[in-house]
Amino acid sequence: MKRKAQILLDEAATWSLLWYLFGKGNDEIPGSLIMSPSTSHQEACNFVLMNHTAQLCLRIVQWLEDRASKVLDLEKRVRGWHVGSYLHHSGVWHRTQRLLKKGPTDTSIIQHLDFDAPTREQAHPVLEDKKQDEALLEDIWLLLRAGRVEEACDLCRSAGQPWRAATLCPFGGLDSFPSVEALVKPGKNRALQAVELEMVIGFQRRLWKWACFSAAEKIAEQDGGRYETAVFAVQCSNLKRLLPVCTDWESACWAMAKSWLDVQIDLELARYQPSRSDDMKSNEVILDGAAGEGDQTMQGSIGPESWPSQVLDQQPRDLHALLQKLHSGEMVHEAVSRGCREQHRQIEMDLMVGDVAHVLDLLRSWISPPEDDGNFFSPQCDPQMIRFGAHLVLVLRYLLADDIKDEFKDKLTLIGDLILHMYAVFLFSKNREELVGVYASQLAPYLCVELFVHMMELRLNESVHVKYKIFRSAMEYLSFFPGDASKGCVSDILERVLSRSREIKRKDEVQSNSVAEQHRLQSLQKAMVVQWLCFTPPFTINDFEAIKARLLMRALMHSIVLLREFALISMWRVPKLPVGAHMLLSFLAEPLKQQPIDTLLSIDEHDVSQNIVEFEDWKEYYSCDATYRKWLKADLENTDVPLLDLSLEEREKAIVAAKEALSAALALLQRKENPWLALSQNLLYASADHSFIELHTTAMFCLPSGDCMLPDATSCTTLTSALYSTVNEDVIRERRLMVNVSIPANDQTCIKVVINCLAVEGDGLGLHESNDGGLLAAVMAAGFKGELSRFETGVTLEISQLDAWYKDAEGTQKDLATYVVRGLCRRCCLPELILRIMQISVSLAESGITPDDHDELIELVASPESGLLHLFSQHQLQEFLLFEREYAICKIESQEETLTD
Repeated sequence: MKRKAQILLDEAATWSLLWYLFGKGNDEIPGSLIMSPSTSHQEACNFVLMNHTAQLCLRIVQWLEDRASKVLDLEKRVRGWHVGSYLHHSGVWHRTQRLLKKGPTDTSIIQHLDFDAPTREQAHPVLEDKKQDEALLEDIWLLLRAGRVEEACDLCRSAGQPWRAATLCPFGGLDSFPSVEALVKPGKNRALQAVELEMVIGFQRRLWKWACFSAAEKIAEQDGGRYETAVFAVQCSNLKRLLPVCTDWESACWAMAKSWLDVQIDLELARYQPSRSDDMKSNEVILDGAAGEGDQTMQGSIGPESWPSQVLDQQPRDLHALLQKLHSGEMVHEAVSRGCREQHRQIEMDLMVGDVAHVLDLLRSWISPPEDDGNFFSPQCDPQMIRFGAHLVLVLRYLLADDIKDEFKDKLTLIGDLILHMYAVFLFSKNREELVGVYASQLAPYLCVELFVHMMELRLNESVHVKYKIFRSAMEYLSFFPGDASKGCVSDILERVLSRSREIKRKDEVQSNSVAEQHRLQSLQKAMVVQWLCFTPPFTINDFEAIKARLLMRALMHSIVLLREFALISMWRVPKLPVGAHMLLSFLAEPLKQQPIDTLLSIDEHDVSQNIVEFEDWKEYYSCDATYRKWLKADLENTDVPLLDLSLEEREKAIVAAKEALSAALALLQRKENPWLALSQNLLYASADHSFIELHTTAMFCLPSGDCMLPDATSCTTLTSALYSTVNEDVIRERRLMVNVSIPANDQTCIKVVINCLAVEGDGLGLHESNDGGLLAAVMAAGFKGELSRFETGVTLEISQLDAWYKDAEGTQKDLATYVVRGLCRRCCLPELILRIMQISVSLAESGITPDDHDELIELVASPESGLLHLFSQHQLQEFLLFEREYAICKIESQEETLTD
């Protein structure tokens, strides 16, 4: 707990420094306070306002004094007392008075009670009085260190030592600090103006500082108290006598910055003495060479007229030299040098000199894990420093946005993005997803998108509450539509998530070799992604209604793509439902009820209305599929029970389910005005020359047993030849048919099939009235149904990903060729649906029930107008005839039994 508290205090110090360096404005001297002729205090303030180095020193001093002042206030609140809490007249040496009244004393004890007695008599008060004096001086030092000069003077007076107050605030109690606040407080100082008119500007100041210097040196020579020496030394920039009491980094830095600031002002005021122009040039040379010269005191001219030459050699040459003295100066305490190695001190020193680039390098070295460490959050990564670094980057970007060089801008962008990205990932790892958007919004677009995609994938199977936190964070802090090239947007994130979700992802925990089971589990993961699009965006965002409609429309479009693929992988006649498809339908059910159709149709997309119609078609198809599997489950359960043990209720349950499935399927097939998936498509390239259509398919080889067959180069070559053999040579030549089968590098269990051909009228150009997907769908359907004459018997292609595009002669993708995919679905789904109806009809016939619509189904399949017959493959047509034969036999047997009865 103490460590955390110290970390927070260090951070607070750094933030405070940033405010003093970049946030605090420059106060101008009010016109009402400008005096003519001027005073040394007014000229000092003017110099600090105009000189960058002096202004920087002033701000550092103010920052450190403010820090010390807050420490005193905290001690007062926590402990109930503070420095200077003494009884009145505690500094008048009561014990020494009583001793002197008794008669002659030891010569080491002062014989008089005036404040000059210890120096004049080279003696000291009684030990108890001396200790109390030292305690008083320590408190005076702490008040001066906190910039509370007035309180220090009040303490001196209340302790019975008003003469000390006069040494702290000369010129009648004037606060000589070179800030506008100190200048404004007393108003126009006519007394100082009068004194300096009589003499020279700054003469009294030089005299006072020289006197303080002499007092500090004299007290030190007589081995006086170190705090008394420091109180005088701080008034005259005498670092040699001041630094011994500075046992921490902040005190030492304050002492050096304040001393250097005072010397700069003294040198500036010395310019008002024409007789000292030669001395000034000499002093500037001394000051330029002062850094690293040690603490040699000036010899020769030691009077007030030569001030500040007495302390020039103790001052740094510039701010870098000042900080170097803190690191390795001979006069600084060991704890000060040790403090320079602390992380926040290093940051603060770099900020003082404006080396923000080095600040970024430091943060990167502290935060980034070793290059050979695969763990992003290795033990070297301090979460507190990651948090602080991220916020520091944000503040620096804001502060330096208008005045930044290109080279440094790149560094602030690259390293800043690294730190922000690490902190965003850290927040995510701590389940603070709602905060991630704040920091992700400041990343480069590609990093922002990848971060949210990564989070969404990892939280895909979490609760709705957790997922909505991520969604809301993105919606609130990112724009939805692309616009600002420097920022990521929600639409790019969602598109990336949807695209990646369709990629095949193998999981080690899936042990089943069944193709159907693998596809079933994968479909569940693919469907879960659509939930991101079904969330309601926050009402507070701009264009709420438009964004809500756009999300639903995109969900609808992606769901249709998945529903096509799920239909092709769920042809197996098993009781298990295609969970992915039904999850999609459940996700979209409520949003579609709440969103008016007119709003969706108003979206500027040419396929919106067709997508809505197709979604309804798929909704009806999966409803039929569900009723079929319900019947199949009941039928299989009855099959496992001996006929004599089967109850009438169980039989009736299977019959009811069969009739329900039969009715639903026939209703779908007998639609005349709008046949299932028979959507005409006006092609964009009706008049284009040399337009091509291309079908991309990801599939697995499936054995008759249902297990997966691993592909190899031989099987890919054989499949390529087999696909070519599905059409004659004239078609291949005229349509420029090209087939390519390969094994993807990222998944050795799948194959990638790409089929390309020339678009012609009715198949790629103009209206596609046959609704069978054209040449590409016919070729792929043969592989899907396992009816390739030159391939292994019984091996089918289980399709898991399906896309079709228009391409120009150069191979550039132009638009989606959805008619191909829809046609392929019709070629595969409708024959299977009819075969299922036949299976149910046979089951009912075996139970002695003759469906009323059976003959109508046969006529519908055989009718040229329906176009259903040419969708069947040879094997499917054989199976259809076998079902019809079995149905006829059952019907005849049932009739014979009726006649016999």
